[in-house]
Amino acid sequence: MNNIKGILVSAIVPMENHIANGGEKLLGNASSIKRTPDGKAYISGQMQRHSLFSAIARLNESDLNKANTIVSNGDGISNFIEKDLRADLGGFMHPSKGSYSGRRTSPLSVTPAVALEKSKVGRDLMVRLRLNEGSNKDQALATREFSEADFMTMNFFLDISTLSVTRVFEYEQEFHVKTDYIKHVNEAERKRRVKLFLQATNSLTDYANQARNAIAGEPQKVLIVFDIKLSRKASRYFEAGEQEQKNILGELKGRECKIFMGDDSTETSVSKAYSEALKELEQSTLFDPCGGDKNIKSFAEAFPEK
Repeated sequence: MNNIKGILVSAIVPMENHIANGGEKLLGNASSIKRTPDGKAYISGQMQRHSLFSAIARLNESDLNKANTIVSNGDGISNFIEKDLRADLGGFMHPSKGSYSGRRTSPLSVTPAVALEKSKVGRDLMVRLRLNEGSNKDQALATREFSEADFMTMNFFLDISTLSVTRVFEYEQEFHVKTDYIKHVNEAERKRRVKLFLQATNSLTDYANQARNAIAGEPQKVLIVFDIKLSRKASRYFEAGEQEQKNILGELKGRECKIFMGDDSTETSVSKAYSEALKELEQSTLFDPCGGDKNIKSFAEAFPEK
């Protein structure tokens, strides 16, 4: 496929006995699970991004072609797009740069993960015993909410047109008259970053940091779309009715998108869908607003501090 402009990954993920994104304390010492007004457990977009970048960091560390690239901590994001994958895919905000805002809009977007049906919520009793009579700690009792079983819908979208690229606007008398593009890495590295993004959506395991148990976000069903336009319409595929699903697939096929579907309850597994998508990616081209690798600059070279 030529000129891929957007990649969408939509998934259904089963989770059992989880507090994958616990909320604030609802009643004294009773920690609550996050729920929508209609009672569905959900995981915030912020937590989804955290889990995704944690997966990207692990995959990047084990990649022999990573060169000097890193994934910065969420509390210390650089503007080194050429080597910091979080700065590139996730954007940054550095408001202390004087007249330069230091802002990059993220090419990567996610939706909160939401249960398909109303969640059945239980409570887990936690006890802290005072075993030593001389201890100054009191015995404590607390309860923590958990959701018994959910099928969570998750969506991830990558805007290829701004991946590893910065848009620069030229003004004349306060009117925008021209847009230029500055490229920060070559095409081989851009494609490697897309590959990491795809693999990471199938490797989400960092919910255990919230839930204190082995909760994973690895899909049971997945829809992967390579698109020639920036469309997120297919993100509602798994929540749609049968006719709407047919119409969504028909629209995608009408503009010759590449579609990869997997379901672990069938012969066409999730693993097979990802394998086919990664194979297609290797022989495809990405949309490149810069038109090649002739003029690659680091962020510092493109925007020197005055």
